[in-house]
Amino acid sequence: MARPVLIVDDDPVQRRIVEAAVSKFGHETLVADGGQAALDVLDGARGRDVAVVILDLVMPGVDGLEVLKRMREREIHVPVIVQTAKGSIDTAVSAMRSGAFDFVVKPASPDRLQVAIGNAMKVEAYEGEAKRAKKGAAGSLTFKDLVTGSATMERVIQLARKAAASNIPILIEGESGVGKELVARAIQGSSERQGKPFVTVNCGAIPDNLVESILFGHEKGSFTGATEKHTGKFVEANGGTLFLDEIGDLPLDVQVKLLRAVQEGEVDPVGARSTVKVNIRLISATHRDLLQRVKDGEFREDLFYRLNVFPIQVPPLRDRREDIPMLVQHFISRVAPAEARGRITGISAGALAMLKAYDWPGNIRQLENAIFRAVVLAEGSVLTADEFPQIKAQVEGIDESALETADAGRVVPSVVDRTLPVDDGAPEDETPYVGDEAESGMSGRFGLVRALDDRGNVRPLADVESEMIKLAIEHYNGQMSEVARRLGIGRSTLYRKLKELGIEPEEGRSERLAS
Repeated sequence: MARPVLIVDDDPVQRRIVEAAVSKFGHETLVADGGQAALDVLDGARGRDVAVVILDLVMPGVDGLEVLKRMREREIHVPVIVQTAKGSIDTAVSAMRSGAFDFVVKPASPDRLQVAIGNAMKVEAYEGEAKRAKKGAAGSLTFKDLVTGSATMERVIQLARKAAASNIPILIEGESGVGKELVARAIQGSSERQGKPFVTVNCGAIPDNLVESILFGHEKGSFTGATEKHTGKFVEANGGTLFLDEIGDLPLDVQVKLLRAVQEGEVDPVGARSTVKVNIRLISATHRDLLQRVKDGEFREDLFYRLNVFPIQVPPLRDRREDIPMLVQHFISRVAPAEARGRITGISAGALAMLKAYDWPGNIRQLENAIFRAVVLAEGSVLTADEFPQIKAQVEGIDESALETADAGRVVPSVVDRTLPVDDGAPEDETPYVGDEAESGMSGRFGLVRALDDRGNVRPLADVESEMIKLAIEHYNGQMSEVARRLGIGRSTLYRKLKELGIEPEEGRSERLAS
């Protein structure tokens, strides 16, 4: 029997139907009659064995969205397939945004359910392989190993190169997932401490009562449970670099000892009779606004100025979208399972445009995970928009017809009509439209959208918006997905605006053709 599938539904009839289908596929099943019961199973002895969760979204008490939230908080990374009714479109979108792997529409066909479970198990198996491979390949990085071509990141690298030439404390700021640790490793790998220890500590992941012991060490018997002597991260990093991630989460009492360690170059292990001298390069990182935490009394001002000697701000991925094609290429060739690397030859223009349109709240870490899953699940040699269901749900929105099409096992058409090699940027034939041929003398098909009326007054926004939508419909030959993407809105928003403005999809085309 394969690893068990956890079925979560408060409806006993629906639960039995899904259980029978999953058992027929050859999987062991576990059942839970509600959200809290599901969390109890995942927290219990069999929780680590669960391969996939099939989760109903609408349940009394702890509903499906709350289960997803609590799984994320507890760092339970089991793929979740959510079940939704045809009318629960907004809930389905929220579930995908909360990290659900896939969705099925009730009543789910056995074939659709089997495909969803198979895909989830395939990704889950390869994720473990990829993590082991990455851990084994970790080594010394330099700035040449940072994948970027954007001007904003080039400025970051210039600052980091200057920082690498000295031993002053560095504070790297930026949102979670932007690559702060990679920048820190590149600084270490380009400095005189290259090849020396690089010790990382996630200050936000350590229980408050253990922070001091983990950072500074302790003597045997110094407190209950201290059965052996522990050297601490400062001593481990001696001669090299200590990277304190999420430094803004350190408790105030530990901040006092950290300040002394930074100032004096020595630490006080818990229970020790003497201090220990250390020679480290300290690099701190945070996604928080440390200055605001100082004002709020949650971070010591003297420690802040000790750490903030050389600040480096790493921008989020949404502010350097030109890096996305290069990162996609890198992740396809480096992160994907070995058996898939030669099979995937590129990414479609539509898929790449969709990735560039998305805001990436999880930044590079989220992009890496998205590419990994897409490569594992792709049937063909080219990644298309359909390999990124979570991103697609948020960039374009999901309507009922899309859900029904997906549930039938077919892909929702995207605006993919060309293929890009993975190291390319945008399609070469995407040229801007620069003016009306009657006014500019150019042979362009489009005119300018007038901002002023005949009296010289600014035209109403609704008129300008209506004209722009009509122009877009005509130019993209009525391909509404492309029209929505070019206008920077979702398809559902586009259709709503068409209705509000009284525009028929063919109206824009006929007006332009008539002219």
